[in-house]
Amino acid sequence: MGKVTLKEIAREAGLSVATVSLVLNNRPCRVSDENRRLIKRIAAEKHYVPNQIARSLVTQRSGTLGLIVPNIESRFFARLARNLELRSRKRGYALFITTSDGSTENDSDLLRLLVNRGVEGLFMVASSDLSAGSLPEEVGSLPVPCVMVDRVFDEVACDKALFDHRLGGYLATKHLLEQGHRRIACLVNAKHAMTGRLRLQGYGEALAEYGLSVDPAYVFETDYYIPDAYEAARGILDTDATAIFASSDNIALGLLKRLYEAEKRVPRDYSVVSYDNSAADSLFEPALTAVDQDVSALADAAFALLARRLDGYEGDAEMRVLKPQLVVKDSVRAL
Repeated sequence: MGKVTLKEIAREAGLSVATVSLVLNNRPCRVSDENRRLIKRIAAEKHYVPNQIARSLVTQRSGTLGLIVPNIESRFFARLARNLELRSRKRGYALFITTSDGSTENDSDLLRLLVNRGVEGLFMVASSDLSAGSLPEEVGSLPVPCVMVDRVFDEVACDKALFDHRLGGYLATKHLLEQGHRRIACLVNAKHAMTGRLRLQGYGEALAEYGLSVDPAYVFETDYYIPDAYEAARGILDTDATAIFASSDNIALGLLKRLYEAEKRVPRDYSVVSYDNSAADSLFEPALTAVDQDVSALADAAFALLARRLDGYEGDAEMRVLKPQLVVKDSVRAL
């Protein structure tokens, strides 16, 4: 069976195509309640589906939003995408979810792609917060509202929603210090991401409170991918560290794989604090102590910022900073 058209519904109802279109699009028109019910009954019986493209041409609204994330395989970004999609759908929007694979060049291409597809607004988690190329300028000159989420360009005047990453790094490291650890290694993405640099800063601030300084021999650079963390964690085995701050759950997964292959156990040989609290506890024994970022709260903040722009708000850009929490489980032992 082919797709049912407005013309077919109008012919069966004995009314004009224009009247049928206005009724099915819930627009004001002079038609009796009886005919309105007739149109909707026929449409339901024939399983009529509105032509969104045609509707967009009339209303100049596509009913779509866009989301760019660096890595959809990340548990954190997957949960963020799901939460934003649910909120978009509840508001009547479809959400296009795209992944840049950690490439700033892909960020630029995806921005243009989504805008050309007619999205009414954008959520963007940048591959890098570094001012690489023209991306900050592109974000600032978009013809539709954009909310930067989690990773932000400080110089771009757009709405932003993120967690206090410095505080998160501080909480993770302070917990290890409170349990008597002083030789604390850190696996962190500080070269390419503001999130990593801020978490490393929090790590250093907690050490300073205990009269310690950051020892480069304990800091290991890694990207936010499991294989990268697995390779970087090799160096930890050559140190005398008793504890490790893994600055994302993906990094923690790579670390644990390396430790277990070396027949090291958590927390017997190394105490570990992770970040994101998104790794399923059923996969680990013991469960990982972690800094929790409430993804639902982040999605709420980001969507609220975009929604008010879609509703016509033209005020100054706003940055909403949320506070992470430490969730204590079983992966840290006291010395």
